[in-house]
Amino acid sequence: MTSTPRERARVQTLEDITRIGRDHLAKEGAAALSLRAVARDLGVVSSAVYRYVKSRDELLTLLVVDAYNELGDEVDAALADAPADDYREQFRAIGWAVRSWALREPARYALLFGSPVPGYAAPAEQTTGPGTRVITALVGLYERAYRSGDLTIPTTVAAPAELHRSFAAIRTQFDLEAPDELIARGVFAWAGLFGVVNFEVFDQYGPHTFSDKSALFAHHLEVLLESIGLV
Repeated sequence: MTSTPRERARVQTLEDITRIGRDHLAKEGAAALSLRAVARDLGVVSSAVYRYVKSRDELLTLLVVDAYNELGDEVDAALADAPADDYREQFRAIGWAVRSWALREPARYALLFGSPVPGYAAPAEQTTGPGTRVITALVGLYERAYRSGDLTIPTTVAAPAELHRSFAAIRTQFDLEAPDELIARGVFAWAGLFGVVNFEVFDQYGPHTFSDKSALFAHHLEVLLESIGLV
């Protein structure tokens, strides 16, 4: 269906608002975002911007969805380049894609995975889909590896029996066959991946502790692979 000039103009204006909002986010932080400042950089009166984005919270949501989708696109592209039958390489591809984007876009990464913005609650109906793209990619490769017999079920630490119903709900939500032990390890890999990325993005290691953070990250990925049974 062909779009009208008005629809194209609206899309272009929203793209411009998002681009300027990203610049302000990087320079001033999420808490200082202002629609009036965006309007000024866009070269229009603030009332013109309010026709497209009605509040600071709507601007934040626009930036959250934009960031989640860009991160998801980079993960999808990395997965497309990884060997289809090599689940270890697929996991590494996801990990390096997340790290690369996070280090390149620290302000946007912080908006998604850093401290909450005071007074802002992301609307689930707009952000849940984009926000779960990476975990969906992780779950997908993990389940494919399990169904193909390429996962070794760890037996050293049992999944907590108290969480059986939670794991069952996850199994239903994502249409999984993997047992509780593997789902628990998968949650650990998800938390571990973003945990080590957080440490690097927010400089929790300190500036001089490790001379090669890429080598450290590569080691983290191998440990995570071992922990989830992809050996």
